[in-house]
Amino acid sequence: MPHNLAGRKQGGGDQSDGSGSAPKTHRPKSGKTSEENDKKSLNKKLKDVEISVPIVYGTIAFWLGKKATEYHSHKWTVYVRSATNEDLGAVIKRVVFQLHASFNNPTRIVDLPPFELSESGWGEFEIAISIFFHADVSDKQLDLLHHLRLYPEDDSSAPQSTKKPVVIESYDEIVFCEPSEAFFSRVQNHPAVSVPRLPASFNFPPSGLLIENVHERKRGDTKDHPLSQWFLNFSEADELLKLAAARQQVQAHIGKLRRQLSLMDGQPQHSKPSPGQ
Repeated sequence: MPHNLAGRKQGGGDQSDGSGSAPKTHRPKSGKTSEENDKKSLNKKLKDVEISVPIVYGTIAFWLGKKATEYHSHKWTVYVRSATNEDLGAVIKRVVFQLHASFNNPTRIVDLPPFELSESGWGEFEIAISIFFHADVSDKQLDLLHHLRLYPEDDSSAPQSTKKPVVIESYDEIVFCEPSEAFFSRVQNHPAVSVPRLPASFNFPPSGLLIENVHERKRGDTKDHPLSQWFLNFSEADELLKLAAARQQVQAHIGKLRRQLSLMDGQPQHSKPSPGQ
């Protein structure tokens, strides 16, 4: 289900001592004026424009086999990744994973891509995932929930394998409404981000002055990730096929129920004897 995130406008004003009698002073102009104007220009919103970022969040859990102990039977990794395994550092600033209270330091903060953490344990629980974005992207955070699963869902009594992990992933899309010009300019050619085409006459202001220079961050794509062989493949086409298959199943079930009702309606009704008969 897409999540719509629209940035809120922040207001501001001049501050004074409240006396109202202080004389106004004229400060000399500094060289930062043009830089500040560029930043304000970059933070302008693009009306009627949406940017979509497909993401995948989930866990991969391995049984430790002979190395398993009572309290450390599985090793697992929880993560937020791009659906195309590209670096999400241009969009996401930080991801916070909230683990079970039994873990030491259950609140884990990951400031650099790839946004993931690995742990070991014996129990399944809900992991709260909070995604924070760069200042020119959105001032709202996105909160998700993911259930850590250690045992196969189809048959928990089946023998476990140390080579084949339990993979649980969810596909989602983050939609940013009316993005800033700075954000659009930075991701307009990003392979993990879906952006609309703007008129050819539209010119962005210089994009060298970004609030946060995400380009200096460590490359965080997951194409060569050690767990990439277990990642599931997601696409809009796959989602549409799943929806179509689910719709066919629902329609087939409705048809079956209608046939059963028609058969019941066609059966002779046994009238109850009236009193006195």
